Amino acid sequence: MVEKLALVGIGKIARDQHIPAISGNPNWSLEATVSRHASVDGVASFETLEALLEERPDISTISLAIPPQPRFSYAEAALKAGKHVMLEKPPGQSLAECFALEALAREMGVSIFATWHSRFADCVPHLKSWLSSRELKRLAIVWKEDVRHWHPGQEWIWEPGGMGVFDPGINALSIMTEILPHAVHVCEAMLEYPENRATPIAAKLKFADPNGAEMTAVFDWRQEGLQTWDIEIETTDGDARLSLGGEKLEINGELIKSGSNNEYPNLYARMSELVRNGASDMDMSPFIHVCDAYSLGRRITTSPFEY
Repeated sequence: MVEKLALVGIGKIARDQHIPAISGNPNWSLEATVSRHASVDGVASFETLEALLEERPDISTISLAIPPQPRFSYAEAALKAGKHVMLEKPPGQSLAECFALEALAREMGVSIFATWHSRFADCVPHLKSWLSSRELKRLAIVWKEDVRHWHPGQEWIWEPGGMGVFDPGINALSIMTEILPHAVHVCEAMLEYPENRATPIAAKLKFADPNGAEMTAVFDWRQEGLQTWDIEIETTDGDARLSLGGEKLEINGELIKSGSNNEYPNLYARMSELVRNGASDMDMSPFIHVCDAYSLGRRITTSPFEY
């Protein structure tokens, strides 16, 4: 059965990822968009979610590709209208919001999905399987990209709730929490804040592993040139390197797989499965690490950042 879907927010991520993924999945039909400033050719457009919900009761699913700060009110309205909801990452601006939405979805008998798109990269399942039978000695995340390229002029990321460098960093954390066979927690954090911004531009984290493995993460939003999205792993029985955000996997220096960017098609396939089975997926483990980094983080002020 084809599900009718509305996409809320028609910005860069919607055009680059959501719309192509929806169009390529026969289980979904993009019936409407919600945006005050943009639309999609041939698709009904609404300026508010309230207007959409009133005029298109036939639409079953709402996908929210908007900044995290207003997302709770949109998701709450959609859930109360009996709609399934798909949340772009991070799923909200606070853990409490996300837990409240999960409870509301359960009460309304609909599906909700906190999407961690990097978990759905081609090589992540293979690495998870490989690591499951090995003892971890070291894991090092290096996630550096250029905010000027990926978020040109987007001021919301620098405001409270916008996450700053944890907007991309949470992608690495979503992979880490997926592939590890056991839980870890942040024990140290150093956060660099531009003096004119409310969220960090760089961060260094250290994790406590119950088995004593050395685990670190470095995030930076000032990278120029080639972007770096790597996770290096050492075990008692071999080493692995996940790169390109999860599209490339090397084990003991040998290329195991070099995939394509299928993250968002895989997300929409997962959402279709959840709706079909009357299930939800609201794993908050990546978000917990971000909140702990803010709680434990030692703050360092750096020079102002401007686009």
